[in-house]
Amino acid sequence: MGGRHVLSRKGWWVLPLVAALTLALDQVTKYLVVSNLGLYESWAPVPGWAGRLDIHYVTNSGAAFGLFQNGGLFFVVVAVLVSAVILFYYRHLPDGQWLVRLSLGLELGGALGNLIDRLRLGHVIDFVDLHVWPVFNVADSAIVCGVVLLAYLLLREDRAERRKAKVADTPGSAGERASSG
Repeated sequence: MGGRHVLSRKGWWVLPLVAALTLALDQVTKYLVVSNLGLYESWAPVPGWAGRLDIHYVTNSGAAFGLFQNGGLFFVVVAVLVSAVILFYYRHLPDGQWLVRLSLGLELGGALGNLIDRLRLGHVIDFVDLHVWPVFNVADSAIVCGVVLLAYLLLREDRAERRKAKVADTPGSAGERASSG
């Protein structure tokens, strides 16, 4: 790190920009749903997909996708802790790491979107209904996409490190040739 300030690093803006866009999209879509539908009312935005993709206004006092109902304060605390961990981890990222920054921005924006609902309303507004999955929102989608992307990047990095270690350990590798000279 060399003590460089976060704002002097390349790509510092990715996380705040992605988080802000995610948060804005989440809050605008929730506002549109609440403004145009009554609670538990549905609307089929694509008539041919009715029953497969609907906008269905529901509330959720649990976690993403309606899990663990009535978690209230627990989920507020979790969202604050997750946001703090993301910001701490972000501060220590080296230059570049665009996809890691993108994934953390999605996770932070999603966590803040649902946190705002919990603090303001006592529950989260959900509305995307695929009928084969619990109803969810933009924030839930962003969190899941961010976590999946981060997990993929970590697995890819781990696999690359194992390949490097395997090559370094094979007889006749550059490491052995250098030490035998």
